[in-house]
Amino acid sequence: MMPLLEVCVGDPESLSAAVEGGADRIELCSALELGGLTPGPGLIALAARVAVPVYAMVRPRGGDFVFSKSEVAAMLADITAIRAVGLAGVVLGCSRPDGRLDRDTLQALLEAAHGLGTTLHRAFDLVPEIEPAVETAVELGFERILSSGRARTAVDGADDLRRAHEAARGRIAIMAGSGVNAGNVGALRQKVPLDEWHGSCSAPVGTPSARAVELGFASPGAAKRTSVNEVRRMKAAIAR
Repeated sequence: MMPLLEVCVGDPESLSAAVEGGADRIELCSALELGGLTPGPGLIALAARVAVPVYAMVRPRGGDFVFSKSEVAAMLADITAIRAVGLAGVVLGCSRPDGRLDRDTLQALLEAAHGLGTTLHRAFDLVPEIEPAVETAVELGFERILSSGRARTAVDGADDLRRAHEAARGRIAIMAGSGVNAGNVGALRQKVPLDEWHGSCSAPVGTPSARAVELGFASPGAAKRTSVNEVRRMKAAIAR
């Protein structure tokens, strides 16, 4: 099977670039600088028009993945809205204070998402033990786990990615993400024979004005967006 490329995007231009570049699937977010939050209704509506499967992030805030009852209620409402617009799936994750997966909350969210595709996001990277967490994800019925191997980047977490892949035994896909790009995905594939890969495929698009930075509207340094050429380069690197 040809390896699959999922591109995470956080704005309309990046969405268009991912589609044009040949992404096999799109993860739709806002606030990528926070690891991705639930996208707004406008971006969700745009994504519903593309021919590529789109999975929307369901995460109400940055920070950890230990959610209150009101935050879970917001997530359930987001899942309802995502279903109504016709996207292919959702990206979910919830933790207990000790880092273990919050099975009960995940079960409630998955029941609300019945019939949609489901990805367990990098809340998985906080788990204290890999193999029990993989079993939990399998038992809950997730399609895949997005992981950096419990490290800052997938390159650093290659050994744990291999452990997760071996624990999965073909029952659930393991998708490597965080810092994965056209320059390193080939070497990563030699270490861990995964069938799904995740990246932003981004490139600098310009520097915000000093005034925008001064007023707190932007961070200093070059802004980045998904690039058609970077998506194509990543696809080619995976195929090799």
